[in-house]
Amino acid sequence: MQTTNLSSARNACINSSRFKTEQEFREQITKDELTVGIFTTTWCPDCKRLGMFIEEVTEEHQDKQWFKIDRDEFPGISEEQSVMGIPSLLVFKNNLQVRSLKIKINISNIFVIFT
Repeated sequence: MQTTNLSSARNACINSSRFKTEQEFREQITKDELTVGIFTTTWCPDCKRLGMFIEEVTEEHQDKQWFKIDRDEFPGISEEQSVMGIPSLLVFKNNLQVRSLKIKINISNIFVIFT
């Protein structure tokens, strides 16, 4: 699966980099670059609110690859990565989780993950 740096379409990270298989997830997190996973679900109100400003965040951090993964579609991955609350943003590099941010929606908190 190919991910993109996000400078174009609205919410591109949400739509263009959605994993369909566990193997796609595994391949993405092994890369030697920072990759940010947005763990969400379809029923989560905070996940919907995240969609209102995530484009701004991804545009400011185009040096990272972004993907979205539904916690309910991949419960094994979510458990393995200790995703208990949603939305959760996890940062991977070289097959390791290097940062995580489980958030209640507050735009100022989202920037902490990258500082």
